[in-house]
Amino acid sequence: MTEAIAITLGDPAGIGPEIIAKAFRDAPDATRGAFVAGDVATMRQASQALAAPGQPGWPVLQIGSAAEAATVPARCIPVLQVIAPPSHIALGQVSAEAGRVAGECVVWAARAALRGEIGAIVTAPLHKEALSAAGFPYPGHTELLQAEAAAHLGRDVADVPVRMMLANDELRTVLVSIHMSLRHAIEAVRFEGVLQTLRITHRALTQALGRVPRIGVAGLNPHAGEGGLFGLEEREIIAPAIEAARAEGIDVSGPYAPDTVFMRARAKQGVASSGEFDVVVAMYHDQGLIPVKYLGVEKGVNVTLGLPLVRTSPDHGTAFDIVGTGRADASSLVEALRMARVLKGG
Repeated sequence: MTEAIAITLGDPAGIGPEIIAKAFRDAPDATRGAFVAGDVATMRQASQALAAPGQPGWPVLQIGSAAEAATVPARCIPVLQVIAPPSHIALGQVSAEAGRVAGECVVWAARAALRGEIGAIVTAPLHKEALSAAGFPYPGHTELLQAEAAAHLGRDVADVPVRMMLANDELRTVLVSIHMSLRHAIEAVRFEGVLQTLRITHRALTQALGRVPRIGVAGLNPHAGEGGLFGLEEREIIAPAIEAARAEGIDVSGPYAPDTVFMRARAKQGVASSGEFDVVVAMYHDQGLIPVKYLGVEKGVNVTLGLPLVRTSPDHGTAFDIVGTGRADASSLVEALRMARVLKGG
């Protein structure tokens, strides 16, 4: 098995190709042994767009296999052509063709990782509307990767449970539900789902941290239900799931008021183990992601837990409003590469 990390192209109408080029140019330590699973011409255009007027872009080298990434000379961007070249792509515009490109790159990388041909996947941002327009029946990366893993393992999708973790230097949070309406997310707060989230979080972070993680759980309702005054989910669903997890040896406590638990978990810069918890389990998407993103989108990393492969990504989207301006920040992608290297063991 090669230890190469595949960076998927992302939506070619967005900032994905641009931040990939910046990462190779500006962070050689993070991109060492990585390659782009995508389209050579798109990466050359992105690299050239970042160059000073009259100057060549950062060199793009087409490789023939993932294994070649380890032998590529320094100061260039290795690209493996894994899709049919795209037809015209208009920057900053949603299109089915851009969605096809983004989706097919992820499918290729997922299958290569599941076959053991690459060590990890780092996904550049895709646009969910474009992905849907291209005919992919998934709301995002997480669900697409889950379906590919289930097919590879010969299981139903429900038998390959996954969770989203967003992390930066100060806070980690894992979500019980991911991409669904708020109404449906509330309905998804069930005993089995909360317990399953705690199990997945415990296994993944025990491996990543090398010790048992301290897990804090956010309540669903204001003040964690205030003893049933503001809702019964904490008393009837969340607390019993926590007790069941404790019986399995998981270090978990709560449910805590969601407006304070994230502050209690936050690690202060330069102070080791300053947070009460290593991770907070949140009940739905925005409850968990807003605190992490508020602390700094440029350092946030999205990690999919529960897959039989390593997948990380930056925690921002395609940023159609700034594509082509050179203003896109590659910091989150660089952090995603570094975390992928840690999670895959080197």
